[in-house]
Amino acid sequence: MTAQMLVPALVGLLPVLSFLGALLYLDSYKLVKLRDVVAVVACGAFIAGLSYAMNGQALNLVEIEFRVFSRYVAPVSEELLKGLLILALIRAHRIGFLVDAAILGFGVGTGFAMVENLYYLHLFPNAGMGTWILRGFGTAIMHGGATAVFAVMGLALHERSKRAALRAFVPGLAVAAVVHSAFNHFFLSPLISTLGIIVVLPPLLYAVFERSERTVGDWLGKGFDADAEMLALINSGRLSGSPVGRYLHTLKDKFKGPVVADLLCYLRLHTELALRAKGILMMRESGFEVPVDEATRERFAELRYLEDSIGRTGRLAIQPMLHMSHKDLWQLYMLGK
Repeated sequence: MTAQMLVPALVGLLPVLSFLGALLYLDSYKLVKLRDVVAVVACGAFIAGLSYAMNGQALNLVEIEFRVFSRYVAPVSEELLKGLLILALIRAHRIGFLVDAAILGFGVGTGFAMVENLYYLHLFPNAGMGTWILRGFGTAIMHGGATAVFAVMGLALHERSKRAALRAFVPGLAVAAVVHSAFNHFFLSPLISTLGIIVVLPPLLYAVFERSERTVGDWLGKGFDADAEMLALINSGRLSGSPVGRYLHTLKDKFKGPVVADLLCYLRLHTELALRAKGILMMRESGFEVPVDEATRERFAELRYLEDSIGRTGRLAIQPMLHMSHKDLWQLYMLGK
């Protein structure tokens, strides 16, 4: 890259990278690690290359004007490819809260926008500074924002859905594609479209962060109390007379004795790890980084062993006694990684 191209490259890349850095700074619980953000940015860059190849093939196969393609076809295909990565992370319980979704979604869009702007710089090295201001503050942030919107909406609807159905992610994909398409239309002018992105996106993501902070706080308080009560009940020896104990007693006719014992061990170990995970989050919110010790990692390995021992049927049978929501599954992943 020549010195003449350095300034346009910085103008095209720094706004979106700065925005991503601001999102990481605002995350008071530090739920998303820097290495995870770097990984999704790299994946977003790969998706940009894949998208370029696919779009090129589509243009060769279909007789359609490039302007029409960029307004109606590319927004859908590009947001779908970016969204598939977010979908995989959510369904694998690698994203637990709206703030995580916003950061990682924006990270994917950032990687995509970086490659797109660098490729545009390669094609049009003599483009004026106004073009790079529009691409840096408009196009790049639009890519990050559209994917962040998909991630936030997808996670919210996924948690509300009783079944982990793919249709929960369709509304988010539709909104992201519409935002992308509307930006590419430049209904008023490129400058007005860029100003619209700058004016709308920061307050929207700030509202997401505020809501997520309150949600995390409420979840930690209620979940910590419930987990502590369950663990105290198990350790006190009064479990048999409780509703949980009576429910376990009904399982004796359906499972062998050793399996029922493993179910109880699984219940206790799961609750202990859940308490540990919530404690780590509380310490992070206060500014303390608490490492996961080797003993805790061994407990996590034992939990996986018990999951295999009780089998899928056993996990379904004990699910009513566990906090097995999306956030609870995510907290165990966070503790074990």
